[in-house]
Amino acid sequence: MGIQSVLMTSAALAAAMFMTPALAQSTDDDRPFQGLYVGASGGYDFQGNDPGESVSFDRNLDGTFGDTVLTTANANAFSPGFCDGRAQGTAPSASCENDRSRLSYNARVGYDLQLNHVVIGAVIEGGRSNISDFVSAFSTTPASYTFTTKMDFNASARGRLGYAFDKTLFYGTGGLAYAKLDQRFETSNTANSFAGRGKRDAWGYTAGGGVEQKIAKNISFTAEYIYNDVKADRYIVRAGPGTAPATNPFLLGNASGTDLTRGDRRFRWHSIRAGLNFRF
Repeated sequence: MGIQSVLMTSAALAAAMFMTPALAQSTDDDRPFQGLYVGASGGYDFQGNDPGESVSFDRNLDGTFGDTVLTTANANAFSPGFCDGRAQGTAPSASCENDRSRLSYNARVGYDLQLNHVVIGAVIEGGRSNISDFVSAFSTTPASYTFTTKMDFNASARGRLGYAFDKTLFYGTGGLAYAKLDQRFETSNTANSFAGRGKRDAWGYTAGGGVEQKIAKNISFTAEYIYNDVKADRYIVRAGPGTAPATNPFLLGNASGTDLTRGDRRFRWHSIRAGLNFRF
């Protein structure tokens, strides 16, 4: 699903919020999912590991990543490899901590238009969960280099399309996703100099589905699954000279150092939630 098509779909559904329904003869009981609502939910966000993830290098500082960092013997300085987690030592044998999943909480406001059994609408939602995604590289020195991406908060603007059976609504949803990402770097290398941390705005898409059940005149219970995929600007860390000699692998391609970045800039997570809506 491309972001452009998601935005077009969301815009079309959002426009339906302002339509005047041609159901003047219907009662509220005939349309239990009609109108404005606010709600809150809680659940669990899964930050699944990303097999094959790596750190990428720009050895000659030409702005192009994918270089191999070489030693004075012309050997790969990162031959020990990478792991899709947080390094627990200076070599792969020390293992890596898995990406972190966390509890989540969200608040939302939305509007639905019910046309007989069909329900269309739009919802704006925001929340937090503090999930983290790690990737580490290991050099032959030995030393470890870890990138951490942590989500501070996230939001989405989605369309909804569903089918109601009396007071039970089954629906699909999708739209624009946003996340504020806190990106950090840490290493056991004390010879070279390294940059600090940075925050990035990340945009992408979200899609999923769920069920909403009316449990009182103005209250409904929801259970849903949501997938999120956002992409941030590249976070670059430069390994500078520090106290390292000129024969340091990071300095052989360019005396100013070597740039490091994550091989994958996308941040993905799965959400399972349960919540309550109050319908006006």
